[in-house]
Amino acid sequence: MAKRTTSLRVLRGILCGTGAAVIGVYAGFCVYYHGHYFPHTTIGGISCGNQTADDLEAKNIASAQNYQLHITDRKGNKYTLSGSDFSYTYKRSGEEQSLVKQQKILLWPVALFQKHQIDLNRSFHYDETALNQLTDALAIFDPSYIEAPENAHLRITDDDYTIVNETPGNTPIRDEIIKEIQKAIDDQETTLTLSDACYEKPSVTADDQQIADTVSQLDRYMAATVTYEIKGADEGLDKAGILSLLDLKKDGSVSINDTRLTSYVQHLASTYNTYGDVRKFKTSKGDTVKIGGGDYGWVIDKSKEKKELLKDLKGGKPVKREPVYEQRAMQSGLDDIGNTYVEIDYTSQHLWYYKDGSLVTDTGIVSGNISRGNGSPDGIFKIAYKQKDATLVGENYASDVRYFMPFAYNVGIHDASWRSTFGKEIYKTSGSHGCINVPPKKAKKLFQTLQVGTPVIAYYREPVTLTAENTRISNAYSYKAETGL
Repeated sequence: MAKRTTSLRVLRGILCGTGAAVIGVYAGFCVYYHGHYFPHTTIGGISCGNQTADDLEAKNIASAQNYQLHITDRKGNKYTLSGSDFSYTYKRSGEEQSLVKQQKILLWPVALFQKHQIDLNRSFHYDETALNQLTDALAIFDPSYIEAPENAHLRITDDDYTIVNETPGNTPIRDEIIKEIQKAIDDQETTLTLSDACYEKPSVTADDQQIADTVSQLDRYMAATVTYEIKGADEGLDKAGILSLLDLKKDGSVSINDTRLTSYVQHLASTYNTYGDVRKFKTSKGDTVKIGGGDYGWVIDKSKEKKELLKDLKGGKPVKREPVYEQRAMQSGLDDIGNTYVEIDYTSQHLWYYKDGSLVTDTGIVSGNISRGNGSPDGIFKIAYKQKDATLVGENYASDVRYFMPFAYNVGIHDASWRSTFGKEIYKTSGSHGCINVPPKKAKKLFQTLQVGTPVIAYYREPVTLTAENTRISNAYSYKAETGL
């Protein structure tokens, strides 16, 4: 019995000792964590488990001393601002001590197995003026580095147009850059990528309504294709041709360039006007002569054609039409004589009249007196009108004729009842004052069958010099102005 009592006493002693030891250890750790952070504690991003508030404060001070902000701009280039260059320092607030005191130290056994993430309202001071000066010195603001933004716009190419997207550029906005840098420093960030707010923006982007409106205007103009109905020619304005006449203004509006429009109309006139052109003409004798001058042929009215073309382009619809002519010929196209015409060979003193390729009549003639300077005008003309029973009056003569068919100013074909012989070389010494004399019967037939506007091709086979006033006025091919001594 005494033995059992002794054993119980020993056991109680052991338990009391153990309990006292545990209590002592527990109490010791309570004292320890009264001045230290629990294990696995991170405060303000700094690992400080089992460290004191002074340790954390020292780390914050060191962090401020070594602080750097790494900045990336729009081009991907990097810059560094060091805190030491703008007096970046940590301001003690006592919060580190406060956080230690806020720990529930009696629960330290539980805290040993937990992670503790705590925010710290740290405060840093810096020289704002110095920071702004350092910012202004960055290459971001170097004029040679800056690329201005470019608006989206349309570009006309050879046969179409394209939308050129806007270019952002990298023109900096100083106030926005300073604002973002200061915020990053205030938030204790170590990296900063400048946002789009730090750069000037294009005022027009590819999806802006202005671009859509310009496209609509271009498409409307390009829909107004113009095809000219000219025999033997493929002429007109397709989409590419219309684009070449257009101007794009900065405000997105589209207009027709007056100079280029005028140039195109001049091209039409230069290409398709046949008035006065030198032509190769196959004669009734089978050979070919060159003859120009006269007043026959197509003449485009450039002023009216320009107005009509401008109206077509603004109409926005395909158009097929002739050019607006000031003067027309009998036959469409560059070969405007066709196969209905009067041929007068002054050298052979003969006249032929063909209708639809068939000879209607021919006759010998007497033309203007070459020896007296009254040579008849050569060139390509047209029958201007027909008059019956006319009196032809000159400076010293008056002649009554029954059939008068003028083609070059006051020079025409008419009957010459006072002559009995025609042809040969009569004209060289005893010719007319310029008109083409034909036998009365031939004149009557011509008068009855010739239409006003019929081409008249009149030529010499040998070189001649014409000086009479009617040859000047009628634009005769061989006219030469007299020069005084």
